[in-house]
Amino acid sequence: MIAPSLKESTHSEKTAAYSADVLAGDYWIHEIAKGQIFRIVDLGGNQAVDTLFYSAHDTAERYSATDTIVGQGNIYLTTGTRLRSNSGNPMLTIVADTCGRHDTLGGACAVES
Repeated sequence: MIAPSLKESTHSEKTAAYSADVLAGDYWIHEIAKGQIFRIVDLGGNQAVDTLFYSAHDTAERYSATDTIVGQGNIYLTTGTRLRSNSGNPMLTIVADTCGRHDTLGGACAVES
């Protein structure tokens, strides 16, 4: 059961335009167009997904944890968070989250942390 403050996605995997399973330690790159949904699912349990986002039109513009934190006044990412670029532009918005608290400052995660 999902806690009331969390939100499950209403989008079905069956209608996805694209799907990929990425093995632990492997990499993946794909362009996400404006309006598309990007979903990360931890298939193995206790995995941290190191994720970088770049503008497809200008790769000098990239996701910035600092600009995101300043923009929302909170270090944790969850439903409703707008991920901002190093230019301060919104890049993505988290529309669903079954974890509830993502820390982009801590680096790699483990059971101990």
